[in-house]
Amino acid sequence: MIAAILVMAIGAVLLGAALGYAAIKFKVEGDPLVEKIDAILPQTQCGQCGYPGCKPYAEAIAKGDAEINCCPPGGEEGIKKLADLLGREFKELSGEHGIEKPKSVAFIDEQTCIGCTLCIQACPVDAIVGAAKQMHTIIASQCTGCELCLPPCPVNCITMEPITENVETWKWKYPVFPLHPAGTTH
Repeated sequence: MIAAILVMAIGAVLLGAALGYAAIKFKVEGDPLVEKIDAILPQTQCGQCGYPGCKPYAEAIAKGDAEINCCPPGGEEGIKKLADLLGREFKELSGEHGIEKPKSVAFIDEQTCIGCTLCIQACPVDAIVGAAKQMHTIIASQCTGCELCLPPCPVNCITMEPITENVETWKWKYPVFPLHPAGTTH
């Protein structure tokens, strides 16, 4: 019995060492430029740029396969930041990809919702909860305002509500941290 435990322990140590070595040897480095571009993009994952999400669009920009002005949710501010980062000239937002709109969040009229789950399937960030033939609702803090839930809704119970800047949404945009550790006064 002790011999079996000893053999298993030695096998576990050898396997762990092999996995550790493989993790170091075959580590895949990300492209830092792609990471910087992706950090500027709004992370709506809406696909309006023609790519399935913000990361693939960032990769295409880094390779030179995509223009910097294809992201309506990022708007003019995002285009300016991308132009500064990449040393490119600013271009107006491409009309072919949409128009810049105020930041918004989806809202489901729960009295009208029939529970078809089509909006849940369309949401790229899992911000909609509900079950088949049951009412659905939006987790507002997770909703990116991509509008992908609107077209599949057969009863048009989803609307986009603009996010007005107030104390709550300001905190999301600019996190507030205490100046002093809890319990101290200065």
